[in-house]
Amino acid sequence: MDKLLWNKKEISVSERISMKRIVMINTGGTFSSQRGENGLSPKLTGTQIRNFLGEFEEDLELSTEDYCALDSSNITPEDWVQLADKISQIIYSCDGVVIIHGTDTMAYTASMLSFMLQNLPIPVVLTGSQLPIGVPMSDAVNNCRCAVQMAASGLGGVYVAFDHKLMLGCRTSKVRTVSFNAFESINYPYVGEVNALGMQLYPTRLSKPTGEFQLQTAYSDKIAVLKLFPGMRPDLFSFLQEKGYEGIYIEGFGLGGVPFVKNDITEEISKASKAGIPILVGSQCSYEGSNLGIYETGLRVLESGGIPVHDMTQEAIVTKLMWCLGQTKDREKIHQLFHTNLIQEVTLPY
Repeated sequence: MDKLLWNKKEISVSERISMKRIVMINTGGTFSSQRGENGLSPKLTGTQIRNFLGEFEEDLELSTEDYCALDSSNITPEDWVQLADKISQIIYSCDGVVIIHGTDTMAYTASMLSFMLQNLPIPVVLTGSQLPIGVPMSDAVNNCRCAVQMAASGLGGVYVAFDHKLMLGCRTSKVRTVSFNAFESINYPYVGEVNALGMQLYPTRLSKPTGEFQLQTAYSDKIAVLKLFPGMRPDLFSFLQEKGYEGIYIEGFGLGGVPFVKNDITEEISKASKAGIPILVGSQCSYEGSNLGIYETGLRVLESGGIPVHDMTQEAIVTKLMWCLGQTKDREKIHQLFHTNLIQEVTLPY
């Protein structure tokens, strides 16, 4: 029988075929940080991280690549494009990808990769930690080992693994700053968890590929996110329009209401919508979603051309708007895309 050299061990071709090859891409973050003169900053390489993780099953091979060493506050949309490109180049030569990422913007990266990597045939799993991997009591090793096991599951899609929970990337938000359970799946159940019985997955909650893989990395960063507060001046909208912004997301009050008596925001929504600028309107509340069809403050938004976002996370709304504007500048088409559940990012009311 033919033999191959794999991980410095001679194995048969049939054994090689049955092996799971996982690629771990290191981008930095707390996970790989060490303390220096200016506080914690990413320093460890992927190889150094690999040495902390210990052994995996014999049929699992974990290789590492270093993309960058950045605090995730410094991750930009250009990095999302490059990561998506890199993943697209290896999806047919590996069984899964793990991305080591800082926690502060990990949910944004997970959401955007979910849109850029359409019909992904392999698992791409983002993870990070609240303490560096070299620190006693760190959560880094457990988080990464969970991510590796999810990456070997064969279930295509983008996920986040954190604190023994597995979440859809487009439904994940960071909700705590220092606790180990920093991330939650917003308005959507966990797609899996790790407990004493091992990794438990719930396939009916997963986003299944519906066609051939497509890499769609076009985007626009000419967007703004406005969090309403009582007394907010409406002239901010005309300023953004004059500056060439192509889309705006308004975080309204409660179910998504905006003022229309004093400081009339609905009039500004109407003006911008008629000018072809998509204005999304949601809630400042993370849970249970928005509903613009109940109160007058919401109905006036709909009448003015505001586009509802239902129960999406803030990260998914922002990245989907950026991604949609990369596909089309037509407001009506963007409106339709936000009325379409592409990757389980939204629960539509009909």
